[in-house]
Amino acid sequence: MRLTSVTIGTSQPVALAAFYARLLGGTVQAVDDGWAQVRTPGGLTVNLEREQAFRRPVWPAVAGEQVATQHLDIEVDDLEVSVAHAVACGAVLAQVQPQEDVRVLFDPDGHPFCLFTG
Repeated sequence: MRLTSVTIGTSQPVALAAFYARLLGGTVQAVDDGWAQVRTPGGLTVNLEREQAFRRPVWPAVAGEQVATQHLDIEVDDLEVSVAHAVACGAVLAQVQPQEDVRVLFDPDGHPFCLFTG
């Protein structure tokens, strides 16, 4: 078995594909009305699939709210530079930062993702 891709449910697959392509230095490989695909330099494919009843997740979790059931972990060489790049791409830095060497951010549709140094 080989893991080749991850699929993220979203209200805006095309816009989120553009965001992840900029963020990760990837290319948008396929687009249609309800689906888009980003190929990353590391070989992993990020698929974005329209969810008609999408609700932005809340992180950290709050009882009764939509929970973020998964997130991307992205290794970076320089945390400060990478956070600035992510914000310039359209990410928002989370108010809660649980670890010194990790930064939690939200993509434009509210999905959390983590940048960390190896």
